[in-house]
Formats: sequence, structure tokens, C-alpha cells
Amino acid sequence: MSKLSKQLVTFARQAGGSFKTVADRSKIADRFSERLAKLNIQIKDVKHIKIKHIENYINSRKVENISLRTLQNEMAALRAILSVAGRNKLSDSHHEQLSNRALGIAGASRDGTKRPIPDEKLHEVIKLVLEKDPGVALAIELSRYIGLRTEEAVQSAKSLKTWQAELQKGHERVRVVFGTKGGRPRETTIFERDKVLSLLARAITYCNENDGKLINRSSLHTAIDRYRNVVREAGLNGKYSPHSLRYAYARDAVDHHIKMGMSREEAGALVSMDLGHGDGRGRYVKQVYFRQGDE
Repeated sequence: MSKLSKQLVTFARQAGGSFKTVADRSKIADRFSERLAKLNIQIKDVKHIKIKHIENYINSRKVENISLRTLQNEMAALRAILSVAGRNKLSDSHHEQLSNRALGIAGASRDGTKRPIPDEKLHEVIKLVLEKDPGVALAIELSRYIGLRTEEAVQSAKSLKTWQAELQKGHERVRVVFGTKGGRPRETTIFERDKVLSLLARAITYCNENDGKLINRSSLHTAIDRYRNVVREAGLNGKYSPHSLRYAYARDAVDHHIKMGMSREEAGALVSMDLGHGDGRGRYVKQVYFRQGDE
């Protein structure tokens, strides 16, 4: 790893965020450094990065037909890194030459590209995963019926007994604490109580027999890698990715809230909170989690 790459990755970590956000940002930092070297741009310190270097990087990525949303995410990561590094002018999203519009990467749709996983596909995946790693299979089910992100599902072993106790007391929501985006705890609606209680009982038993872990790896990083590799090999990729589990939860949660007497707008706002997006992002949930024909 070059000196520049080490600097950029360090700043990427210092910019904070969830495990996944930091990991993705670090990969982008390393890619940026490697690409500059391939473009014969010889710099060794972040203080030597210039406007043209960033423009050249984005142009080289555009040639590879990378999606606009991905390029926007990469620029957001680079801006976060440059901000931590004290390069505030270059990190300004309204920079005359480095805004998304100036770079030619503005205007991408945020419509969801994934689909809610059908029950048949879910059962097929779980059957395959059970043969390889029962803990991963349980994490998949927890993600599907509680709406957990990957890191939340991997770390859910720490909360299983608390969730079980809350549901047994008659509560309709459980508090998700570990692995949340930005470290922000949230409460999520449980609308299939009996199914989730049964799932929690199985997960608790499994953890009791496996050193308190759903995925028996030495670190969070390796546990997440294990989860992703196993689900990918079982067929969770393409339009039915691990995030499709949350899409399915969101679809069913909206239906549940509407059946309880809420308007679609109210249901969207509440599901936004269930997913950890905040109550003002009901429109975002509809745009990203629901495509025509999914509602």
C-alpha cells in the first residue's frame, strides 16, 4: 500500500459512520490511489491532490460504464475523506468544478433496483444455507422478519433475549441497538409476533450452543464476510440481494400498518422509522423500496 493510499484510508476511517460505510469508503480511498498511479499521476501526499486529479479519476470510472449512483457515492466518500484531511475547498459539494453536475454525474434516479424476495426464493435460499451454516440461515430470517441490515443481523445475538422479553410482555416493537447505521438505535415494528418469537427461541438456543454467536468468527469483520459469502453462494445476488430481505419486510410492514387503519402516507412514514431512515423519509421508502407492481 502506497503512502497516499495509507493516508486516504486513515482519513476514510476517521470520517466515521457504520461499519459498512467505513469499509466502503476505505475501499474507495484505496481505489482512488491505485487509479491515480495507473493514470501516471505521481503524488505521495493528500495535500498534493488537485482538481484535475479528481476529474481524471471520475472520467476514468465513467469510461467503465459505472452507474451514476455509484459515482455519486464515490464522490461523497472522497469529499468526506478530503474534509477530514483539511482539504475543505475540494470537499465542497458545490465546488464550481467538482460538483456532481460539473463532473457530469448528476441526476441519477434513486428508484429501487432490487425487489422484495418472494417466499419461495427465501425458502430455497434458507434450505441451501442451512446445510452450510445454520447461524447464517437464522440471520437471514431475522433480517427478513425484523427488517435488519446485514451488520445488524450479524450482531443481533446480543439482543435476542431482550427482544424475546419485549414481545412476551406484549410490546409491538423491539429496539435495534447493535450495528445500526451511524450508531443510531431505532425501534422496529414486529407484525408477525408468533413467527418472530419462534425464530428468536431458535436463535437463542443456537447462540447458547455456539459461544453466544450466530456466526462463529473471531471478529465482526470476518463474521460479516462469512455472512455475505454464504448468502451470495446460496443465490442472494442480482435483483434478489441480501437487501431484498429488508424490501420484503418493508412491503409487509406497510400492509400491516394500513390494515391497522393508517393512511398509506402514515404507513410509509412509520416504515421509514422501522427501517432506520427517520419519519420524514416516507417518500424515500416508497421510491427506493417499492417499484411499480410491488405495492
